[in-house]
Amino acid sequence: MTTTAPFSIPPARPDSGGGTPEDGRMEDRTKPSILVVDDEEGICSFLSRALERRGWRVEVAGSAEEGALKLERIHAEVIILDVALPGRSGLDWLKELMAGGYAGEVILVTAFADMDTAIDALRSGAADFVLKPFRVEQILNSIDRCVERTRLTRENYVLRRQLSKKDSGRDEIVGRSDAMMRLRSLVQRVAPTPSTVLIQGESGVGKELVARALHDLSPRADRPFVAVNCAAISADLIEAELFGHARGAFTGAKDARKGLFYYAHGGTLFLDEIGELSLTLQSKLLRVLEERRIRPVGSEQEVPVDVRVVTATNRDLKAEAAAGRFRPDLFYRLEVMTLTIPPLRQRAVDVPELAALFMRFLPARLAVPPLTLTPEVTRALMCHSWPGNVRELRNFVERSLLLGEFPLDDLDTANAAAVEAGLAADPSLCAAAVAGNPPCAPCPVRHVRMDGDNDVLPLAEVEKRHILTVLARCAGSKARAADLLGVSRKTLDRKCVEWGV
Repeated sequence: MTTTAPFSIPPARPDSGGGTPEDGRMEDRTKPSILVVDDEEGICSFLSRALERRGWRVEVAGSAEEGALKLERIHAEVIILDVALPGRSGLDWLKELMAGGYAGEVILVTAFADMDTAIDALRSGAADFVLKPFRVEQILNSIDRCVERTRLTRENYVLRRQLSKKDSGRDEIVGRSDAMMRLRSLVQRVAPTPSTVLIQGESGVGKELVARALHDLSPRADRPFVAVNCAAISADLIEAELFGHARGAFTGAKDARKGLFYYAHGGTLFLDEIGELSLTLQSKLLRVLEERRIRPVGSEQEVPVDVRVVTATNRDLKAEAAAGRFRPDLFYRLEVMTLTIPPLRQRAVDVPELAALFMRFLPARLAVPPLTLTPEVTRALMCHSWPGNVRELRNFVERSLLLGEFPLDDLDTANAAAVEAGLAADPSLCAAAVAGNPPCAPCPVRHVRMDGDNDVLPLAEVEKRHILTVLARCAGSKARAADLLGVSRKTLDRKCVEWGV
């Protein structure tokens, strides 16, 4: 409980980040919006002037009823609420706010208080209790504590979610193939913008890794990154998980709860497997994206949110929309920018680097010695089709460490045609790729012996072998291979399609 002191307005704090209108500085959007609810006009005017000088956005109301109307129009992160109000008391309104899922902080002020009132206020959810008359420094300190508590609550929630997830070893996009190089370039270009991004790709290709890269390279990097798998939460609970809920909103909701949009405020919310959302929830998500406001389940109050939404799916959302299983308007709203991650079977050249990455960090976690990725093992890994993509490769490396050897019999050879031609001609390619330095030197033409008819190859076969050898030596980079061969990239792509590689 804060002690009494006379009113006074000291100079603005140098670290407040706010500025008077005369100094020409932009308003600090990290400062909270504050609603002052007091029936004394002098108190409202005093607090409004003092707080606005420090860059805070202030609204005032003379009663709880007027304050409730204000909250329908704006969201206040902090409410400074007088206990003794005409009509509904401040304490009664505080209890209604908390029961309705109000996500901000409430500071109660009063000139007439006893210990029972203070205890009741704190038990009802008040963040602080200040006695009139007070110095403005007392209110400023109380607001600072509220803002810091909110920040720490969000940070703690996000960190607990991150720690509960299995570490993948390294939070960066791995791969030297043309497709991954282009993907990295697009991520760097799109990340600094506030645009909504849709990430497409098969299960296990690393969509969350790309979403995290978008966050880490954005101006929001120091704010929360919250990831949620929409397919892992039941349809009955996903709305409350995203938007929060008021007390009593549904059976079992004994207390109000904040949603993931609240915890991602100022940062990035990653919605994985968004194609699993129901049509009803899709319409609500569309409204949030358009209006930047959420409404907790069972609450009448809308809360503004500042969140960048990144979504991902392993479905063809355009086809889903055409079939009526996904809202077309939401699809076009999400498709501001689409990033497609190719499956691992289409970029076999990235397999050695990924395998080497997993081999570096998994042995320490499993407390087992590492295994050597020999050229023969690397060749087998590159030839496998990896239907489970990077997740399957990681699990294969982990299983190999537990067995003490690579179970190569478990692998298929679906990609052998695209890989073996080059690797058979240059076995050192495997070791070089594992080291992260795939060679790309010009490949000499292999001369065909003419000692007998059986040694003569058709010209088309010679061309095919030579092109595949150059492609393999360039670690799958079609751009570099085309340059070495003296042909256009379009010609090389056409050849590869013709040969099914």
